[in-house]
Amino acid sequence: MTIRPGPLALLKAAMAATTTIAALCVGFQSGGIRVNASSSLPIGLYVRTSASTANLVEFCPPEPFASFSKGRGYRPSGSCPDAAEPLMKPVVAAEGDIVEVSASGVAVNGRLLSNSSPRPFDSRNRPLRHWPFGKYRVAVGTVWVVSSFNQRSFDSRYFGPIPNICIRSRLLPLLTE
Repeated sequence: MTIRPGPLALLKAAMAATTTIAALCVGFQSGGIRVNASSSLPIGLYVRTSASTANLVEFCPPEPFASFSKGRGYRPSGSCPDAAEPLMKPVVAAEGDIVEVSASGVAVNGRLLSNSSPRPFDSRNRPLRHWPFGKYRVAVGTVWVVSSFNQRSFDSRYFGPIPNICIRSRLLPLLTE
């Protein structure tokens, strides 16, 4: 005879699991560990670093792109000024680099990044505007962030360069898939 737990026992177990996961996430955040569950980078754990050479960053996008991405549901609730989650992306270009945005994708100093062509529609078939096609010299105090890991990443191909003041931390992979 198999004894099955009742609905109340299942609810208690689910609540305990949710509380444990929430506590781990808060502990990770305060310990400098970031959890990435998006497809813009390999899923896993990333650690905050003071190394200025680390090419992964966590940032809050500037307006109007913050409101746009929150409104579209690209970013869940979080700790940015717009009450949405920060983004985590690789820095692909910094001060002095030449970035070219075209229908083929984003090229940095003449090298086309894989999976970087802008999409005319998002995954829900809603129109998506790319950053204006052209060549740009990366200005002082800004960087370009593009995920070549996922062709549908919401990144600089749509919002252009981000000011360095938007960067909350630099990251290194700790445990990723």
